[in-house]
Amino acid sequence: MTRPLLGVVADDLTGACDLAGGVADAGLRTSVTLGVPTEPIPSEVDCAVVALKSRTVEPATAVEESAAAARALAGVRYVYHKYCSTFDSTAEGNIGPVADALVELAGPGAISVGTPATPQVGRTQYLGHLFVDGRLLSESSLRNHPLTPMTHPDLVRVLARQTDRSVGLIDHPVVRRGPTAIADAVAASRGVHRHLLVDATDDADLDHVAEAVLRLERPVVIGGAAGLAVALARTHFPGTSQHSRPSELPQAEPGPRLIISGSGSERTREQVAAFRGQIVRVDPLALAADSSTIQRLTEQLEEAVRRDDSAVLLSATAAPSDVRDAQTELGKDKAAALVEDALAQLAVTAVGKLGVRRMIVAGGETSGAVAAALGAKTLRIGALAAPGVPWTVTTVQDRSIALLLKSGNFGDPDLFETAWTVGP
Repeated sequence: MTRPLLGVVADDLTGACDLAGGVADAGLRTSVTLGVPTEPIPSEVDCAVVALKSRTVEPATAVEESAAAARALAGVRYVYHKYCSTFDSTAEGNIGPVADALVELAGPGAISVGTPATPQVGRTQYLGHLFVDGRLLSESSLRNHPLTPMTHPDLVRVLARQTDRSVGLIDHPVVRRGPTAIADAVAASRGVHRHLLVDATDDADLDHVAEAVLRLERPVVIGGAAGLAVALARTHFPGTSQHSRPSELPQAEPGPRLIISGSGSERTREQVAAFRGQIVRVDPLALAADSSTIQRLTEQLEEAVRRDDSAVLLSATAAPSDVRDAQTELGKDKAAALVEDALAQLAVTAVGKLGVRRMIVAGGETSGAVAAALGAKTLRIGALAAPGVPWTVTTVQDRSIALLLKSGNFGDPDLFETAWTVGP
């Protein structure tokens, strides 16, 4: 039996969907499991993705869950440590601690090689520094993430703060010399560095890195965002004639449509501002002040959904100043938990009581909370609504539900309007 090429340990659900949509579109047969798998990897898949919610938990918890996921993926050719294309983390982790654990599991002499570069969505790495749409990460709007602010663009330094293992860089001049030069640089680093970050400024660079990785003497753990995974798919299956996506995409049952927005990113704020339908607003301060707020929100949502057949937006997205005010008054963790719990509870009501069957969810933490509350266990991958943003279908209590689980920073400003045109 052919082993899957990739077993992916993803630190959040939207990142898992981002990668899964990309590699499926490139021709790999792909499965997504929410949480550590309890069943064997399907024999027919080329890429098995495990979606965790480990990006912002305590490092010890992230390590435990990620190691369990890697063990469940035993038998794949390569373990892929999926993290955010903006390297979202703090000085404590969780990219470094998880990378350490995965390298240890891989065996003696193992090394991790990776890059967050995903040029298709404007993320590039040059001389170890991360750029967003041509600007240093530290000068972009993405530096202000409410849970994992990224104010330092030098990824070697960022990762070095999170691990006591040596971190090295394969810089752009080496990458431009091609796969052999990259593979030689990795070989020279074994025994010197445990983790290697690799520059990439375009898809040609990523293809060089992917080809080099596939030549490497194992054990090796691959790390990165969706960009390198898609390059591996392109390199391993250069034609998709034998590994094409199913012609019949997953379908959801007919029913009302709902958008749930919990992200505070600039792009999601633009998407909320561009939306012209009915909006139900969710405020963490109101949730904290009055326990009956959730009931009022439920009534507002029910009225909005039943008023007409257009999509309704349930939004906790707010201006950065409002987010800071809520975090100051309630604490960062409590403010986030109040919003996540409320949005997840309202999502369950929308599906169970209001008949919603198609749902867009904006924000990684929000997507994880909503999917968990719905009881989703696996996702089938459908069409891409935008780069990194695939439609998926899951089964909840024998109902087929279409979910578009979106990283806050992804999609054009009009995504909340255009995504439905390609949805299942």
